[in-house]
Amino acid sequence: MKISNPYANLTKFEWTLWMSSIFAVLLSFFLSGMQDVLSTIASLIGVSALILLARGAWQGQVLCIVFAALYGIVSIRMQYYGEMLTYLCMSLPMAVISLISWVRHPFKESNEVEVARLSKRILLVMVGSAAVVTTIFFFLLRALGNAALGISTVSITTSYVAAFLTFCRSPYYALGYALNDIVLITLWIIAAVNSPSSSPMVICFVMFFFNDMYAFFNWCRMQKKQAALAEE
Repeated sequence: MKISNPYANLTKFEWTLWMSSIFAVLLSFFLSGMQDVLSTIASLIGVSALILLARGAWQGQVLCIVFAALYGIVSIRMQYYGEMLTYLCMSLPMAVISLISWVRHPFKESNEVEVARLSKRILLVMVGSAAVVTTIFFFLLRALGNAALGISTVSITTSYVAAFLTFCRSPYYALGYALNDIVLITLWIIAAVNSPSSSPMVICFVMFFFNDMYAFFNWCRMQKKQAALAEE
């Protein structure tokens, strides 16, 4: 594993995407009256993590752990217990496990993770475990009186699948998170209608969506490049 500055080798497009994401989050913070500092900090850490994940850099997982902790706290304040449980009890531990997996599987001792292919057995495990996790969380959230129960339940499923694929080092993790972003955009728009201070979270996940779509494209490119180098 190579330890280096993960931002040093960003391409011009990646710098533009990262800086645009940061600007959008900060702009929404100022326009919302600068009320929710914690949501803004979480959003800034989140978009900074995603650009590193898009490059397959293990440092992105470290930032994901911090983001999951902060986002869980923000969700508690809005009574989004599903999001709180998802990120503190699932996404955060999965980010830790994924970090270990990525650190143990560098591509040719570089800072880039080795992209893996999914087997049919892994896919069956993913589908089965996602069904179990979704069912458990649904009844738990219903008992807690979670706001927007249906949307939160879908968020749990998409979050789990994305986290599972991240651990597996599959390019499709990014599509899983892109689907989750759409769900969360809807969830936080509902919150922002009643509390404008939640608008930074809406912008956060809009920028997450663009970052995740780029990540899928870049990981597919990484997979082809690594396959070609392996043949050599």
